[in-house]
Amino acid sequence: MPLNSRLDRYLFRLTIVPLLGVFVLAASLLILDQMLRLFRFVTTEGGPVGVVFQMLGTLLPDYASLAIPLGLLLGTLFAFRQLALSSELDVMRAVGLSYSRLLRVPYAITLVLMAINAALVFYIQPVSKYYYEELQFDLRSGALGASIKVGEFTTLADRMALRIEASEDSGRKLQGIFARINTKDGQVLSISAREGRFLSTSDNPDTIILRLSDGTIVQDPEGDSPRVLSFSLYDLPIDLPAIENFRQRGEGEAEYILPELLRIGWSDSSSETQRNASKASLNYRMVELAMMLFMPLLAVALAIPPKRSTSALGVFVAVVLVVAYHKVNQYMQDFAALGRIDPMLGLWGPFAVFVALIVWWFWQIAYVPGGQPIGALENAFSKAVKKIGRLLRPRRRSDAFRAEQTG
Repeated sequence: MPLNSRLDRYLFRLTIVPLLGVFVLAASLLILDQMLRLFRFVTTEGGPVGVVFQMLGTLLPDYASLAIPLGLLLGTLFAFRQLALSSELDVMRAVGLSYSRLLRVPYAITLVLMAINAALVFYIQPVSKYYYEELQFDLRSGALGASIKVGEFTTLADRMALRIEASEDSGRKLQGIFARINTKDGQVLSISAREGRFLSTSDNPDTIILRLSDGTIVQDPEGDSPRVLSFSLYDLPIDLPAIENFRQRGEGEAEYILPELLRIGWSDSSSETQRNASKASLNYRMVELAMMLFMPLLAVALAIPPKRSTSALGVFVAVVLVVAYHKVNQYMQDFAALGRIDPMLGLWGPFAVFVALIVWWFWQIAYVPGGQPIGALENAFSKAVKKIGRLLRPRRRSDAFRAEQTG
């Protein structure tokens, strides 16, 4: 985007700094919240800790598609709020700069972010959701080399129970080992060892070797007395369980990219359930993307407080409106996927209502003399606060009076 004037460069700097800050903050909060759940899940499944960061990487496109519109809204809002509070906006308006001229830079940023978000929601995000499900499947099935849980009995190959007291080197080195094995000929072996290490075999990839050190083997043959053997090194072969292949991508509409949504949603060979789900997902992604075009208008309408006011109520209202609208779209998508409502009505109806509200607010601030959408909200908020204060004040006086009487 060429910045042809000092004003454009100034507006770009005012907008891009809070935009990036909000994006990083929102994405970080979402990642940190999910990281705790993933650590708990991976620990429960006994998988390597490194897979947590792989799973977070597959979730980044999903979080970015939410953080980008929020960052655009608050970045533009903070930029115009700073201009309004410093009276620079009044000077710009006095010299003939319209809001359309001032919004040139925010809308250039909006078009770039819309292109990025379109690539995310239509192509990158569906594939990343599939890889996330695949990592979860691999964890549950043991394909990622799930470690032996410390202090618990772990069943291997349906004929061996293994318990360890400590684990090192990402689960490859074990200490305090006890194993109970049912052999193919019906014998029961109880093995205890000071330590052991997993080793791979070159001739058979489906078998690994657990090399035990400094232990004993108790053989309990049927109809005979037990025998105890001591060893310094003992190689115990372990058959790896068979691992199923993960399903193909496309189990749900969230994993479909744009061409697949169009093909399934309007194909006679698809079932009615598939068509409803595909159309609902397509319209949901489109309305979320189209709403970004109106984020700068909403930001300007809520950024400029009344004169002699520094209230940040507009920031709160902007976040609440965007989050509420996002939740409404999610609910409408679910209803449309079930066939209970037409996706055009369920998703584009709230879009039209929200856009009409945004355009009316922007028209008030930009073209109506003395128009102030946020001013009405601030007046209502201040009246509500005063009313609550009046309701609480008599109670406090009566409580103080009763305290004096009882004292």
